[in-house]
Amino acid sequence: MPVQASKVNTSKVNIGRIEDFPQQSGKTVEVLKWSIAVFHLSNGSMQAVENKCPHKGGPLAEGIICGDHVYCPLHDWKISTKDGKVQEPDTGCVQTFPVDVEDGYVYLTIE
Repeated sequence: MPVQASKVNTSKVNIGRIEDFPQQSGKTVEVLKWSIAVFHLSNGSMQAVENKCPHKGGPLAEGIICGDHVYCPLHDWKISTKDGKVQEPDTGCVQTFPVDVEDGYVYLTIE
């Protein structure tokens, strides 16, 4: 289920509490014009990428997480959650968004 941003503060957006984002899974967040896939990785870090695979538009938040990568649920394209680059032999890139956790709240920075 998509999460709606609760507070817009210029470009830094509160998208919820850290416990709203279970580890090793993705969650869709709608912020301004963006549909964003937010991932809480097994190492505790959080990453966010545009929620649309560059191949056929698959929802990346529903993909399988492995390390710092997500596999598109439609055609298994492997995409880095750190830099948004599609891994070879496929090509392409998705937008990435900085994620910060402060006092238990998760913030996205939208430029």
